Amino acid sequence: MKKKFFSIVTAGVLAGTLSFGISASAEEVIVKKGDTLWSIAYQNDIALEQLKEINHLSGHLIIPGQRLNITNQAKKETSYTIVKGDTLTSIAREHDVTVAELLEWNEINNPHLIVSGATLTIGGTVDPVQSKKTKTVQQQANKNSSSQVENEPKIKTETTNDLTVTATAYTASCDGCSGVTSTGINLLENPNQKVISVDPSVIPLGTKVYVEGYGHAIAGDIGGAIKGNKIDVFIPDRQDALNWGVKEVKVTILK
Repeated sequence: MKKKFFSIVTAGVLAGTLSFGISASAEEVIVKKGDTLWSIAYQNDIALEQLKEINHLSGHLIIPGQRLNITNQAKKETSYTIVKGDTLTSIAREHDVTVAELLEWNEINNPHLIVSGATLTIGGTVDPVQSKKTKTVQQQANKNSSSQVENEPKIKTETTNDLTVTATAYTASCDGCSGVTSTGINLLENPNQKVISVDPSVIPLGTKVYVEGYGHAIAGDIGGAIKGNKIDVFIPDRQDALNWGVKEVKVTILK
């Protein structure tokens, strides 16, 4: 009987030790039969998605005996300087954190607006409720950004200034003409190129313009008689150039 009693006591001690070894701390729970992720999240006042994120769960499957963290333990706070080519996703992956955490730690509302040279805080605690709000902001920002890109008209240039000028026309096939502009454009080989001769002090060489009655062109040439608000438009056909004559037109300077 004594031996049996001792054996029972030993078993009790072992059972007590085993129970102590697997008891959940205040920061984790052990899944019991009948538990669901939703019930655990509800009982511990944590967002379901946050619970999945903390425990790196892609689905809702859990099994009895499984340990689940119910608090997002603080990560040691560090900083990171953004370099060209970085995205929040690549930064998060590199530092083993989530994009949602980066957004909250740095109070970023638009995940697309990060600037080279700026410093990001990496680490700290994340409030589950705030994290859920941050995710909502991120999703909405992504949606708005996609919608804006789809609906915005594609504008290649931007108007900055309008000039009224006197416009004459010239060709590249006159006697003694090389057909090559002062900026190196060969008009004989590129007869469809829209080029205007300008006074560089008024319209700098290389400037893209829109000339009323002529179209989009580039300021690619100069001329001895082209001074002030005066331009010479290139027209490949001599008769067409003569027909152009002398006109007062509006020139729109484009970026």
